[in-house]
Amino acid sequence: MRLQKFMAQCSVASRRACEEIILQGRVKVNGETVTQLGTQVQQGDKVELDGKRLTLTSKRTYIMLNKPDKVVSTSSDPEGRKTVLDCVESKERLYPVGRLDYHTEGLILLVNDGDVAYHLTHPKFEIEKEYVAVIAQDISREEVLKFQSGVIIDGEKTAPAKVQVQEITDHTTTLSVIIHEGRNRQVRKMFEAVGKKVLHLTRIRQGKLTLGALKTGEWRYLTEKEIQYLEDLK
Repeated sequence: MRLQKFMAQCSVASRRACEEIILQGRVKVNGETVTQLGTQVQQGDKVELDGKRLTLTSKRTYIMLNKPDKVVSTSSDPEGRKTVLDCVESKERLYPVGRLDYHTEGLILLVNDGDVAYHLTHPKFEIEKEYVAVIAQDISREEVLKFQSGVIIDGEKTAPAKVQVQEITDHTTTLSVIIHEGRNRQVRKMFEAVGKKVLHLTRIRQGKLTLGALKTGEWRYLTEKEIQYLEDLK
């Protein structure tokens, strides 16, 4: 088994995050520091992270959180801000699947299953993420079409997005936005690229998992049907 996959199954972090940890020189295998991502580990090998031995996690835990505003989507925060892990009660060592920015609310998963995190977040699997965005102005059909053909953010064109107007008031427009990429602050930057300001942003779906009636700040364990969906992704 590859080292990063073993670490993910030990509930360290997602597989891609584990790769970064390996490259930082924080991992030892049988007493030797390893920085090669292709390193293989076998049963009986001693794997240590920052001097602490890792062991495989037997119990899988899957939690859905409706992340509130002003909460960071990381396991810890050097600035002492509230994290998504502070919002739930679990004795398991969990980590977030992907990220929502500081002011974005909505669906985020907390798991100890690296394979699930990998298949939900890696771009090659093109798992859809649906958001509800409230913007300060109206939006033209031409601007919506720009989303569908891709807009330039951070010097690179986005993949086509699905955008649909849901509601228009005197001062705001509410839209559904569906993407399958996971670039930093992507939805907000896409609106900025067409001259629009996002007032409120909520993720309501990731793949076939939906937020449903879960209120802001609330969390729940996934159902057996939802867990089966995740298992089928592997």
